[in-house]
Amino acid sequence: MSRLSSAETTTEEQPAPLVDAARDEMVAALATQLGDAVVESHVAPGRDAWVRVDLSAWDTAARVCREQLGLTYFCYLSAIDWLPSPFGRSEDDSAPTVAPSTDQLDHGVAGGATRFQLLARLVSPTTHLGINLKCDLPDDGLTAPTWSRIFPGADWNEREICEMFGITFAGHPHLVNIYLPGDFEGHPLRKDFPLLSRMVKPWPGLVDVEPMPGEPDEDEEATEAGDEE
Repeated sequence: MSRLSSAETTTEEQPAPLVDAARDEMVAALATQLGDAVVESHVAPGRDAWVRVDLSAWDTAARVCREQLGLTYFCYLSAIDWLPSPFGRSEDDSAPTVAPSTDQLDHGVAGGATRFQLLARLVSPTTHLGINLKCDLPDDGLTAPTWSRIFPGADWNEREICEMFGITFAGHPHLVNIYLPGDFEGHPLRKDFPLLSRMVKPWPGLVDVEPMPGEPDEDEEATEAGDEE
């Protein structure tokens, strides 16, 4: 009869909890303060929480999280372009392979309704619980209220977003480029921005793919076939 070591018995994967009262309460408190401005929310028990808010309440959501929910640690603020790349995955040709479409976009947890979204994460330094905030941006008005007056660390993040996505932040004190020349045209992190370097030289990961453990190596197979002949 074999005996399991203490390490073996403690490393068994535990089932995820069905309810997460702490995160549910945090999301409910935010919804109470913002009302209808909370568009959608999702709590993964034992893991994390997501809340999508209306653009009109983007700065209010940050203030409520900081001042009333104790989420005083600013992790990051970023953006995402949900549009599928019109150049395909390789970007080895200057001609688009598919026509961009916003009809069927996969926005992930807490959903979405537009091509561009803002994403932010705030955490409580005492409970270590956090919220991921999302906000839809209309294609004809890529502007959001600045968070820099609520979380000073957002200043740099908003400059980067403006530079890379073309999203501006009303009230930001100095919205200038960080990486690119001031007269640079275009926004490199938009899916429809062509990466010219990839058109000249394909992404290395597409051609230098090593076989997974247990998979046959094509070069070895070719060598073996030649030896048999």
